[in-house]
Amino acid sequence: MSRATSAGTDSGAGSDTDSAAGTELATLGGRFECKVCWHVYDPRVGDPVWQIAPGTPFSALPHHWTCPNCSTEQAGFLPLED
Repeated sequence: MSRATSAGTDSGAGSDTDSAAGTELATLGGRFECKVCWHVYDPRVGDPVWQIAPGTPFSALPHHWTCPNCSTEQAGFLPLED
C-alpha cells in the first residue's frame, strides 16, 4: 500500500523511465496482440519482417500488413492493456 501512496510523489530511479515509456506507448496507440498466434505488435519496435520502422502506430500500418508469424489480417489483432 505504501508504494501506491508514494507513487505520485516519489521520483525514484525507475519511475521516470516507466512513466516515459508509458507516455510514449500511449502516444503511439499501444500494443496489439494477434488472436491466432499471440504475436504482439509493439509500435516502439515496429516490425522488422515487414520493414516497419520503430515508432509506427498500429493504426498507421499499411492496409496489406499481416501478422509476421501467421499472416492474420489486422482485424485479427486486439489491443493490449498496458
